[in-house]
Amino acid sequence: MSRTVSSWILSSARSSIVLQGKGRWYSICIPNRNKIKWKLVFSKTCPYPAGSCSLDSTFSLPKAFRHTSTEEEHFSFQLSPAQINDILRAGELSHKTLDLNGKNANSVLRFESNQLASNSPMEDRRSAATCLQTAGMMFGVFDGHAGAACAQAVSERLLHYIAVSLMSRQSLEEIELAVEAMKPVRPILQRHRHPNDVEYQEITSQYFENLRVYWQHLLDLDTEPGFSLEEAMICAFKRLDSDISLEVQAPQESELMRNIALQVAFSGATACVAHIDGVHLHVANTGDCRAVLGVREEDGTWSTLPLTRDHNACDEFEIRRLKREHPRSEEKTLFVNDRLLGILMPSRAFGDVQLKWSKELQHSILENSCDVEALNIYQYVPPNYHTPPYLTAEPEVTYHKLRSKDKFLVIASDGLWEMLSNEKVVKLVAGHLTELNVQKPPLTFKKPVNLGYMHNLLLQRKSKGLASLDQNIATHLIRHAIGSNEYGEVDPEKLAAMLTLPEDLARMYRDDITVTVVYFNSETIEDYYRNH
Repeated sequence: MSRTVSSWILSSARSSIVLQGKGRWYSICIPNRNKIKWKLVFSKTCPYPAGSCSLDSTFSLPKAFRHTSTEEEHFSFQLSPAQINDILRAGELSHKTLDLNGKNANSVLRFESNQLASNSPMEDRRSAATCLQTAGMMFGVFDGHAGAACAQAVSERLLHYIAVSLMSRQSLEEIELAVEAMKPVRPILQRHRHPNDVEYQEITSQYFENLRVYWQHLLDLDTEPGFSLEEAMICAFKRLDSDISLEVQAPQESELMRNIALQVAFSGATACVAHIDGVHLHVANTGDCRAVLGVREEDGTWSTLPLTRDHNACDEFEIRRLKREHPRSEEKTLFVNDRLLGILMPSRAFGDVQLKWSKELQHSILENSCDVEALNIYQYVPPNYHTPPYLTAEPEVTYHKLRSKDKFLVIASDGLWEMLSNEKVVKLVAGHLTELNVQKPPLTFKKPVNLGYMHNLLLQRKSKGLASLDQNIATHLIRHAIGSNEYGEVDPEKLAAMLTLPEDLARMYRDDITVTVVYFNSETIEDYYRNH
């Protein structure tokens, strides 16, 4: 990036208009951005009270790389290629699925994921898990706003709620009997985590107890067979959001747990979760994360199949839905400046009780709480707030029966989709697959095989450029999302500048980005159709 461009970035930041109030500054000048999500840019208060722990620790740029303020005297965008790679690859996660015989009989071949923070701390979260008491795998991406607390809680809990919703009555009875007898409970999910993924350890027991109340409710329904997969996902989303709302209204064991419940309920998160069982793919979406299928046609070309709609003020279906749910007198105030009540871009989300509760309930809860300022809870009732709730966590569920030409699924937060179109993302993943196949010639062994021979083969691969290619496709997408120039090529100087933007400026130019790419096993899918 040229010095002229760098200087413009700094000057635009320093002249940005801010709204000051109650110890916080909220930016209302967001160049080249089309969304604001109750974004805290700077706070003069300590975000956590004495004796509490931060709820938002996750990947962040090392301070040696990232500036903390636009006011620094010696501001530089210099990063070496190795430093750029270290930053981009810090959140990489990958997993290949194998059965006990070492052969892959799963329709999911592997998945690769990564995250890059813009906010400090990061507000995106992700989840991936194999179902142990039911069939299938699940993958989720969660985009938080007004803090990371809600996205954190939903990422920890939602997949369990879905799994429980899918379990048979007999399985639910078995785990209930085990809990009653204080015996170990068979795991419901096998989570696939990055070492730096965080958990609310202090509140895990309460989350488990509320999950137990949910499965007890399912047992009380006395219905067999249980939910369809679509019903299970909808019920799980709605029940978790209800629990988030109820937990903050109930007495808590400690001030820390009370603070966590408050932060979870008064922040928010959108969510996109895919459940894959054989050829059956279900995607549940609440908000503006997105899931897109990459399809390789018979002629070798690639096409894009979106499996979600962005739930926001730009979607005609959402506008009509909200108008149906509220009086005609509110039609002109439901959406202001393309935001729900002039505040929130997504029209569906977890948490965000400010747009779900009555004014009286909000006042009662916050009045009886500790220092909400220290918890970064923004007390604000928008004008024309007459008939809540205005926001729902109910997802829209899409079903797709996988075909052998369906090669991969991309699930990502809107930080990616704001930078790259669906078609560009599919093109990049397809190109990455082609490059890997070209640069990974089969290892043909001459007998006898020795270490020297293997070493020479690996050197041959390296000489063909494999070492310079991002092995993780999610990293490859993030690199292009923030570093591409007008020709669609990665500009190293632009990439370095975007990675070193100071914390009080980065959010103006890019959002948190979370990407998970799931690759399908075409042979397994073809076997299904041969046998059915």
